[in-house]
Amino acid sequence: MTKDVIALTPKMPDINTVLAGLFAGGPDLGINTLAEGAVVQLCAPGGRPLLSVEAPLLVQVPGEARRLLGPEVPMPDGPFWWTEARASTAAEEGEQLAGSFAGRLAAVLGGTVWPPQAAHTDVVPLTPETATAAPAPDTAPPAVDVLTDKTAVVIQDRPVIAMSNWLSDALRTATADDRALHIVTPPHARLTLPTRTALHGHPNRWVVQDPDHGYYDGLSGAQLHWQGGTFTPARDENGTASVAKAFAPAPDIGERQLLLSLRTGHPADEDLVLGRALEAAWRTLTGSPPAGWSTAEPVNLPWNTRQLTDLAHSRAPRPTWLIAIGNPDRPALATLHITRTPTGVEEDITLALGYGKDETPPQDAIEPLAATLTAQHGLTTMLTSLRAARRDLTVPPHFEAPPTPVSFTLGTGEIKNIGLAHALRPPLNLTPVQLGPAAEPALHYPLGDGTDPRTWNTLRQLTDHFKAAPETAS
Repeated sequence: MTKDVIALTPKMPDINTVLAGLFAGGPDLGINTLAEGAVVQLCAPGGRPLLSVEAPLLVQVPGEARRLLGPEVPMPDGPFWWTEARASTAAEEGEQLAGSFAGRLAAVLGGTVWPPQAAHTDVVPLTPETATAAPAPDTAPPAVDVLTDKTAVVIQDRPVIAMSNWLSDALRTATADDRALHIVTPPHARLTLPTRTALHGHPNRWVVQDPDHGYYDGLSGAQLHWQGGTFTPARDENGTASVAKAFAPAPDIGERQLLLSLRTGHPADEDLVLGRALEAAWRTLTGSPPAGWSTAEPVNLPWNTRQLTDLAHSRAPRPTWLIAIGNPDRPALATLHITRTPTGVEEDITLALGYGKDETPPQDAIEPLAATLTAQHGLTTMLTSLRAARRDLTVPPHFEAPPTPVSFTLGTGEIKNIGLAHALRPPLNLTPVQLGPAAEPALHYPLGDGTDPRTWNTLRQLTDHFKAAPETAS
């Protein structure tokens, strides 16, 4: 059973409506606030948090609720308010309190609740055990269900595990405390690409609890068990780890993802507007700009390069990490990492686009895009690849083949560092396309059509060639 309940309402929940919802546990419960008032907690008389409610979020991007929650809930027309309540798993009343809170908001404001079966408006009495329980440790963030010296464990039962503010806070806190973040889900759950990126690599994990196969890592397939306060690979008497049977690859149904990883560099002047390289790529490949952007999911703000630039500027010299989303009819999602460097401002962009079996990824648009990014947006490098994966861009808990390179582009600045003559003559059967002025070109290297995994060897040899550039290059 899920421990998260979400109210989707056409009107903003005002303070009186929120308070009415918080009375779901009766007048004896206490209220606490966290994160400068952004999170309100409903607490038992002894102080143990039972329910944490995040500040309502105005979602102005079409399709976000359906992307993250599925089609089972009727979605409000136009912009709507997303109010998320997370129940404590330490108390059996927590989920009932979350359902009553969200049900009361929807009843007053005319909205809907996810999951629909959780909604009600009853008062939830506390058991004597909950009423007298000791407070939870102050070090535990609201999203964390189990906290040990090694690991913060978050239990999620949702169709799609998004990089929400809850999870961002849990990851940030775990990292600061030198802990791993482990997200535990049932086998039907999938990750968004931002969540997958956040969990990639040790010590963080996606832990899948399969009723037939026990626990396994949803990204690597390794069988896991709980030992010493963390999930760790289960090994046989020879010390060998095994891969769960449930991690077997699914049949190829013809869906594909086109992936672009690109980096741009800009002087840090007052006229700099960030996000334009991403918008140019989006327009070239989809015919329209991104639909929205945000610092977490759901993506709630309409696309606006000036606003995201202002946010990054206000956070500098700290980095800024953002998510962009496309229109529902063309699945596209990107992450954007903005960093101040000694020479200016750098954008690291990962853009993924999904295509069905009857749709053709626009690989012929990559070279013109590379030319545009080089001429107008300070392109440093761009790697384009293709993979057999879901059109909706979510990550399932089974094996997916890695992407296959399609092309690689070096911007003019990198060519100067490597040396044009060296970059033009890789020890391969490759003829790069020169982009821009002949005196200072960028170079675009076509590698293949995305169907031959051996292209990785070609790319590796190409990058090794670049690293071996003469020291006299300038």
